[in-house]
Amino acid sequence: MTLNALDLTQELIRRRSVTPEDEDCQALIAQRLSRIGFQCESIQCGEVTNLWARRGTSGPLLCFAGHTDVVPTGPLSEWHSDPFVPSIRDGRLYGRGAADMKSSIAAFIIAVEAFVAERAGHSGSIAFLITSDEEGPSVDGTVRVVERLKARNERIDYCIVGEPSSVNVLGDTIKNGRRGSLSGKLTVRGVQGHIAYPHLVKNPILMLAPALTELGAIQWDAGNEYFPATSFQVSNIHAGTGANNVVPGSLEMDFNFRFSTECTAQSLKERTDEVLRRHGLDYSIDWHLSGSPFLTERGALVAAVQSAIKAVNGVVPELSTSGGTSDGRFIADICPQIVELGPVNASIHKLNEHIDLQALEDLPRIYLGILRTLLA
Repeated sequence: MTLNALDLTQELIRRRSVTPEDEDCQALIAQRLSRIGFQCESIQCGEVTNLWARRGTSGPLLCFAGHTDVVPTGPLSEWHSDPFVPSIRDGRLYGRGAADMKSSIAAFIIAVEAFVAERAGHSGSIAFLITSDEEGPSVDGTVRVVERLKARNERIDYCIVGEPSSVNVLGDTIKNGRRGSLSGKLTVRGVQGHIAYPHLVKNPILMLAPALTELGAIQWDAGNEYFPATSFQVSNIHAGTGANNVVPGSLEMDFNFRFSTECTAQSLKERTDEVLRRHGLDYSIDWHLSGSPFLTERGALVAAVQSAIKAVNGVVPELSTSGGTSDGRFIADICPQIVELGPVNASIHKLNEHIDLQALEDLPRIYLGILRTLLA
């Protein structure tokens, strides 16, 4: 069977859907899905457009998840062609969203259309969860749809997120989980004063230094089969009045944990507090949990994905949990098995973003193979 997501990918790229704009990408998607029996529900949250579409009412439910929004282009003069006018050259399709991730959405649709054509009475159900808020703050996107589904007790059995997971060739890497991300803004309070009178000041920089050294040396966990060890990193430290003869009265520090399933956000907060208290600091922390870690161990979904990839291009994919966060962190609240599978990620968020034309044929074939296995 010949499947090709090129035309639909190009049509989506032409729509300038920079976060949080959707530019009617989801209307186009809903139109295609409605023709093959999907019930489509548009969910507007603030400036963000979301789509929940479902075909069937029985289980298991296989969901394809992704986003229509893209990151800004950067300097247009440094693109070799207009990022919103899809361009083909040297066996590649160029344009913003070509790899992240309008090609995956197009491949989802092409695969589902082919599957429904050959098995109109397939078992289970198929769903699409699409947002225009993945590249932005991610507060009115997938998380809001998940809240709505959870409230009406609508659960997902399997989810494929179309994030560009591949490294060198299509399908060489699939994400079967992601680390959690916990950020903190630490404020340490001292006493401001003249630098020449140390007995009259409390320098928050010097006060924090020993505690920071200890925090940086802690082994928070050893990781496990799927996750590297939890890491602690500092991104910004700010203190001082701008004068070189004044000891600052306070210090602010931004830090982050990327953590495995061996830790929880609560345990990391408690251990951080223990160190800071033991060093006698007058401090406060504003915590922000971007997402908890999630993991899909080897099972039905992973096996189906691995089998489909190998059947299409002979690649045996590596399971990985590396990289940043994805909307899978929200979907994990209502779905036990999640895998991220999409194009090569080397050009994402860059100038001259692109995807190999062959991937636009192979990716829908892979998704179709997964459908055939899980919803036979």
